[in-house]
Amino acid sequence: MNRGKLVFAQVTQHLPLTTFRRCVARYAGERKVKSFSCLDQYFCMAFAQLTYRESLRDIEACLRAQESKLYHMGIQSRVSRSTLADANEVRDWRIYADFAQSLIRIARRLYADEPFGVDLKETVYALDASTIDLCLSVFSWAPFRSAKAAIKLHTLLDLRGNIPSFLHISDGKLHDVNVLDLLLPEPGAFYIMDRGYIDFRRLYGLHQAGSFFVTRAKSNLKAQRRFFKRGCCLRVRNSHSRPKSEGNGSGTRKGSRHAHWPKAQASATFRPDKLMVKISTHPRVDLTVSFHLLPACAARVEV
Repeated sequence: MNRGKLVFAQVTQHLPLTTFRRCVARYAGERKVKSFSCLDQYFCMAFAQLTYRESLRDIEACLRAQESKLYHMGIQSRVSRSTLADANEVRDWRIYADFAQSLIRIARRLYADEPFGVDLKETVYALDASTIDLCLSVFSWAPFRSAKAAIKLHTLLDLRGNIPSFLHISDGKLHDVNVLDLLLPEPGAFYIMDRGYIDFRRLYGLHQAGSFFVTRAKSNLKAQRRFFKRGCCLRVRNSHSRPKSEGNGSGTRKGSRHAHWPKAQASATFRPDKLMVKISTHPRVDLTVSFHLLPACAARVEV
């Protein structure tokens, strides 16, 4: 016969209860509370998640079956479904959101050096959203279709330990790409996402923050890789400044629009709607080419 601590008590003894009480005091969670504290509510809901309870009645029946063990589990009040329902409805959800963020920070430090199959020192995140169907007659505040309701759970998962570092719950009509406005990009981190998050202006924000993103291209995406290489033949249309021929006969023939510069140096400047490339080919010749991005994925070139 086991005379030690219950398994649930062994799990919850690692929780930073000082941080939890600080979160409760921050949002006045126990104002006008007589017996059923926020910690009792948290332990009841944690027990329900760990044991796969399906309803408030199921939680009540399970905990009352061993009511003499509740004190040893850390629950110091009698559990009833009406009291638990009122606590879930009235008390501030930010208490548990802030406490969850503190637990995530603790867990991420434990898995900081955990390998995950890729030789990368930087953090790698996976971003995705899941739609959870609800009953429209019960959850009228979450309309989705004409005959059903739904919410959408947006999750940013740290692949080292599979720890969620960001969670956002919205109505089912919110598009996935809007969550990029809520993220705080981490410099040097990699973000892996699907095609639903392709928005060049928002992805450019990740680039400005020093982050990297990996995504799949849409079928109608028109893109071409352009790069400059030393000693290559650069072909541009320019009727105002053409390089003159050297004394040994090298250079271009008169009237040619194609120039060969063996020591060309190029620098690029990226903007959300323009790509500017400056090419230094001669001490007295600088050529700037601007690519304007159009809505139809075409490019207008100005020299």
